[in-house]
Amino acid sequence: MPAPIVYEVTLSVEAEAAGAYAEWLRPHIAELLRLAGFVSAEWFEVESEDPARVQWCVHYRVASREALQTYFEEHADRLRGAGLDRFRGRFTATRRILNLRERQG
Repeated sequence: MPAPIVYEVTLSVEAEAAGAYAEWLRPHIAELLRLAGFVSAEWFEVESEDPARVQWCVHYRVASREALQTYFEEHADRLRGAGLDRFRGRFTATRRILNLRERQG
């Protein structure tokens, strides 16, 4: 069985929009977790010295690369679009795929 992967989404949100964005993000995360292959999520606050922006990082644990690919092909445009429509120009997002190389401890 392949090791789970982490799909990381890093967000930088205008401080004035952060409360509304958080209210949108919480159910957005829950919706992703209802997709096949999405196992869990962790939402981190990233320490920043920029008072004008709030930084968050969400780690989604996904059972396989195939499950993540299904998300990209069948769900990503719709799910990302909801946030873009509501918060366009008020946030940026970067994404990475992390494949476990080894685990210690």
